[in-house]
Amino acid sequence: MQKILYIAASPRGAASQSGKLADAYLGARRAAEPDVAIDRLDLWQETLPEFDGDKAAAKMTFFGQGEMDAPRRSAWDEVVAIADRFAAADEYVLSVPMWNGGIPYKLKQYIDIVTQPGLLFGFDPQEGYRGLLTGKTARVFYTAGVFAPGAPAKYGTDHHSSYLGWWLDFIGVTEVETVRFQPSLMTADPAGDQARALQRASEIAMLPA
Repeated sequence: MQKILYIAASPRGAASQSGKLADAYLGARRAAEPDVAIDRLDLWQETLPEFDGDKAAAKMTFFGQGEMDAPRRSAWDEVVAIADRFAAADEYVLSVPMWNGGIPYKLKQYIDIVTQPGLLFGFDPQEGYRGLLTGKTARVFYTAGVFAPGAPAKYGTDHHSSYLGWWLDFIGVTEVETVRFQPSLMTADPAGDQARALQRASEIAMLPA
């Protein structure tokens, strides 16, 4: 049985455009695969810990700096619990609006918590970094209210999909499908663009997972 972790990065609930795309995808997946397990992680309802000094110090012990004492171990155990939930999934579904050219800060906080040495990535002085996740897939739904691909730079720059694409590759998730609904002020038919994006979201649910 496939396990999906759905990471909802918008605080807008039912009004979220990226959430609507993700819901279309997940609905089609449920219809095609009734026993699929979906773990919904709403970043705006979840209590995410601060990645504070103890957690940062615990992380650095993996690079030979300091010792994993009791406070650092306690902090690290909290990180491991969150990362284990992430790593347990076979597939990641992310609904991600663009905020100021990038991703919402709650998603960045979550990424900073789970992206840890020995959990999601490894490091070798000779080989460099490598992702530790294998056999995972991702479906990412991008939305924006101003930026659109191909629009002039005055309508924004994409640090949104470029960052998330880099991160997924960094941790070892290389099979990624994306859907965009990003109308700009120059978009002639935003309603049509949305309908096509929703259709695409449903279609990629039929792709092999």
